[in-house]
Amino acid sequence: MVSPFIGRLTDFLDCSPTPWHAVANVSERLERAGFVRLDERSAWALEAGAAYFVVRSDGALVAWRQPTDVVGWTIFGAHTDSPNLRVRPEPVMKKQGYFQLGLEVYGGVLLSTWFDRDLSLAGRVAIANEGSVLSELVDFKRAVGMIPNLAIHLDRDANSGRKINPHEELPMILCRAEKDADLNFKELLAKELDRAPEEISAFEICAYPVEGSQVIGLESEFLASARLDNLLSCFIVTEALIQNESAEGAMIVLNDHEEIGSVSASGADGPFLESVLRRATIEADFERVRVNSLMVSIDNAHGVHPNYASKHDEGHRPLLNEGPVVKVNANHRYATTAITQGIIEQAAERADVPLQYFSSRADLGCGSTIGPLTAGRLGIDTIDLGCAQFAMHSARETCGTKDPELMLKLLTQLTQRDLI
Repeated sequence: MVSPFIGRLTDFLDCSPTPWHAVANVSERLERAGFVRLDERSAWALEAGAAYFVVRSDGALVAWRQPTDVVGWTIFGAHTDSPNLRVRPEPVMKKQGYFQLGLEVYGGVLLSTWFDRDLSLAGRVAIANEGSVLSELVDFKRAVGMIPNLAIHLDRDANSGRKINPHEELPMILCRAEKDADLNFKELLAKELDRAPEEISAFEICAYPVEGSQVIGLESEFLASARLDNLLSCFIVTEALIQNESAEGAMIVLNDHEEIGSVSASGADGPFLESVLRRATIEADFERVRVNSLMVSIDNAHGVHPNYASKHDEGHRPLLNEGPVVKVNANHRYATTAITQGIIEQAAERADVPLQYFSSRADLGCGSTIGPLTAGRLGIDTIDLGCAQFAMHSARETCGTKDPELMLKLLTQLTQRDLI
């Protein structure tokens, strides 16, 4: 039996094909829960006990519960973007009797998983509006194309180490093209948005698989979906903030562009979180508040794949549905320290939540998160956590159905300020 929590999660995943849709959906949930949306360009009159949020560049969001006295913040961080394929600025190609879209790789995509999938398009469009530019979301919500594999008869080495050329092999087939036919991508967007083509100034559009999230397994113990990395964490931290109405000083930050380095106005290596923290700290000493704060970076972890167990260090092999994973790296690719690990372990004990641990093999590289970047920019003690998953950066990933609620239970315990 699938819990209501997992039902809400699958709805969120299916309705959030892009970072901008994810932030729009989180914003809607926050507003329904009584959070007030603020404008970065306006002055803020913050009231103790009230709840607020602010959005930057459509793809990043900070939300919080304003404390009576600003002593320190408990910040839960995640990122809204996922590795995918994005439409080029001048994308339409006419080749061999077909119209195709040129796609560019965004982030560390597991390319082979994008072949032979029913693909749709979604993103944001810049709309010309009497001298200004508005942003509008678009989602085709139906399969409009695919990237077919080459038949094995024409590539006998396909199963023995085939190398994929993303420029040559990833253009997406849309439809047949008659000899004298033409196709204008902005006109396609205008039709979908019910606007005139001349209103479309520019666009950021992602391809995405239309197959919805699905609970699978003999005992319904797994969840398969696109974009689990890292919309799963975005959903969990939003639930934690909304459900804990008494958790003054709790804050979430959902950054964009983590998959490509976080260097942007809305990324973790930009000024967004710091600017909000300084404004929300109001009259308190920011430096004192900063050192009394805790950042919990939540990004999915590599669950041990039973077919490739040797890719994990023998003592650090997280299993799906066995609890949140503490991520540790000696070179600070993860921000966990002995102090912050101790804080998490105390919280987990109080919440009766099991913990697991991940540390990469010494002969393999290690990914990173928004954790080290946030710790470096703000000097806030930080820990890296995540739910274990399979097939990270695939077009379709898998996690456990128990871990998200265990993570939520842990985060709820962390909102208690006496732990920090």
